[in-house]
Amino acid sequence: MENILSHLQAFDFIIVAVYLIILIGIGYWVSFVKKKKENENLFLAEHSLRWPTIGLNMWGTNVGPSMLLASASAGYATGIVAGNFAWYAFIFILLLAVVFAPRYLGARVSTLPEYMGKRFGQSTRHLLAWYTLITILISWLSLGLFAGGIMVKQLLGIPMWESVIIMVVLASLLTAAGGLKAIAYTSVFQMLLLIAVSLTLTFIGISRVGGISALYHQTPAHYWNLFQPLSDKDFPWLAILLGYPVMGVWFWCTEQSMVQSVLGAKNLIQGQLGASFIGWLKILDVPLFILPGVICFILFPHLKNPDEAYLVMVTSLFPMGMKGLIIVVLLAALVGNIGSSLNSVSTVYTMDIYLKKYKPNATNIEIIKIGRFVTVISAVVSVIIALAIDSIKGLNLFNVFQSVLGFLAPSMSVVFLFVVLSIAAFLISYFGKNSKDQNTLDFGILPKPSRKVWMSWIVLIIVMIGLYLIFNGH
Repeated sequence: MENILSHLQAFDFIIVAVYLIILIGIGYWVSFVKKKKENENLFLAEHSLRWPTIGLNMWGTNVGPSMLLASASAGYATGIVAGNFAWYAFIFILLLAVVFAPRYLGARVSTLPEYMGKRFGQSTRHLLAWYTLITILISWLSLGLFAGGIMVKQLLGIPMWESVIIMVVLASLLTAAGGLKAIAYTSVFQMLLLIAVSLTLTFIGISRVGGISALYHQTPAHYWNLFQPLSDKDFPWLAILLGYPVMGVWFWCTEQSMVQSVLGAKNLIQGQLGASFIGWLKILDVPLFILPGVICFILFPHLKNPDEAYLVMVTSLFPMGMKGLIIVVLLAALVGNIGSSLNSVSTVYTMDIYLKKYKPNATNIEIIKIGRFVTVISAVVSVIIALAIDSIKGLNLFNVFQSVLGFLAPSMSVVFLFVVLSIAAFLISYFGKNSKDQNTLDFGILPKPSRKVWMSWIVLIIVMIGLYLIFNGH
């Protein structure tokens, strides 16, 4: 496929330049102009985040360019069944809101290794901290840069090393200067832009195929089913129903990069409403990212590679200026995703390793300095790993992800030992309850979700049930 650079005109470049100026301006204002409190917490945004910022920042962490391309590809090849990975998530986001968030915020922790350390001892905290660092560095940062680098290289026709460095420099500057607050504020701007541009692409596509009715009737009926029969080789309903929870609890409730925005909430209600908000935002994944692939199936039915569906739609349907915006959107998704990951690595290392092992009495200035240093080092290491992966000849992206999952999966296998681990945890807790190194958690009195929180979730649950009823039986 011809790279998008050949389709750009002067106005497109102006759009990209304006975006970069606005992005850098927001980051500079948050980092250096906006008045800061004394002893500001660089990692948790001074516990100042409100629900819109929390929801949009979590969504920005979740939405990467590879997800945009993969979602459209899935829509082209199989319809909306891949929407389960977005819509089914509301159950586990609900768990985050009503079960995990009250305990995290009640325990006043900065990281999830810290939380586990208070419950099971500091050796557990130290081990989990290193595991979290390796997981984020490899699965989020390095592979994210690798996938994003491939995309930018295809879009603009520039070498891999240039595209990777451009992405990581933008994200690192925002993260090192302003921490979670800078990432959160810029994510609001970037995700609103992502919604606007992606929604425009969907509307143009629907208009081009002749409307919603024509869209439905020109595609196979099973394209509109969320649950596919057990005979389906890719997405049988039982595999989705029973398989997704294994990763859903980990990803939405216990993964540092995803949960960190909730940890930075102004209070519990704001954190719970922020979780509810991302539940609503995940509904948009289908019309914004998957539906363009379905539309592409009608307009361009003979694509050799479904992975090209999203970019084919952009280059074919967007007018002058809008093609520049798509580069902006993809950059936005990259910067948000990588920035949140860098901030998480910096937080975990500083709070769980540096302060606990090396300098417990560090001043706030020293903490901020080490956090920024770790951000830069993490960025450099992730670039090296991404370029190393790219240098391996004949290695495709699918195989890379499978290899990494093979490395990380053993720790996930304990999920299948729930009963044994529960008994062991009870015995350890009961007989070791006098140990000074265990169970120092103090939630205080766990508050029940407010009426506003429950109402937001009840309405969302009703909507999700309705969507699953509508998009089945076709």
